[in-house]
Amino acid sequence: MSEDRNSAVGEQSTSQPTKAAKRPPRESVTSGGSGKSKGSAKKAGASAKTSGASGQTVGAAVRPGKSAKPESHLAMVRRARRINRELAEVYPYAHPELDFRNPFELLVATVLSAQTTDLRVNQTTPALFAAYPTPEDMAAAVPEELEEVIRPTGFFRAKARSLIGLSAALRDNFGGEVPGRLADLVTLPGVGRKTANVVLGNAFGVPGITVDTHFGRLVRRWKWTEQEDPEKVEAEIAAIFPKSEWTMLSHRVVFHGRRICHARRPACGACPIAPLCPSYGEGETDPEKARKLLKYEMGGQPGQRLSPPPDYPGKPAPALGAG
Repeated sequence: MSEDRNSAVGEQSTSQPTKAAKRPPRESVTSGGSGKSKGSAKKAGASAKTSGASGQTVGAAVRPGKSAKPESHLAMVRRARRINRELAEVYPYAHPELDFRNPFELLVATVLSAQTTDLRVNQTTPALFAAYPTPEDMAAAVPEELEEVIRPTGFFRAKARSLIGLSAALRDNFGGEVPGRLADLVTLPGVGRKTANVVLGNAFGVPGITVDTHFGRLVRRWKWTEQEDPEKVEAEIAAIFPKSEWTMLSHRVVFHGRRICHARRPACGACPIAPLCPSYGEGETDPEKARKLLKYEMGGQPGQRLSPPPDYPGKPAPALGAG
């Protein structure tokens, strides 16, 4: 897919709800830090409840109506864009959940994040970057010593090979600097489109859609696509949204997947976009039980970053070995 691909659907479709199903009234959903609210608790017929340290208010979900008529593509696009707007109000502080101070640190952290949590990466990288602060330093690393530093992230031998290889490529081919083009980034060992889009969107401000496991799972659950291949998912979602939304859309969807719409037990009864979700009911629908499934700041728990952005409403994660 071309990096310059723009939305294939006009913006005139963003203001109307989907016609595929009659949507129930929404409860109040406010987000810590945004000061915004959606809908009315009175109209929803139930009171909103507050969850977590952030003061996040999550209304009890109401089961969406079912329609015998298949949803048209235009209706799906309208619903998808409305979900994005709702998520923007729920997560105004959405951000990459890897700690980094420059493009090289983000690139390395993203490579390390494969098959592990961002938290474990964030707990590992302080010692890693203290020992190897530049591509030149990491390219010259003794493999066994680098492996020992990154061991907590798993698959440490393969990851060490990738880190040494990409660092050498940066040193030899790019003057020790991380390139700001997708075509260049994907030539680096261990770097694919997902990693490249993370770096471009968050270190260079170049819009990109990051299709990780959370993103792919949710966009299929929401019926935005039926594709399984990450590149095909990226292409289809890119056609739904304006390019300017791609990076933040990725953060919002991943945030929602980690906090509410979990893989095995989604918290449907505490989901603020339940009336827009065609898969409502796959998880716990009882509001009280669902609220107990919320994670990170939504459930009053620490996030994944040791050094989160200033507007993050939750608690910083603990350092490695701190409990």
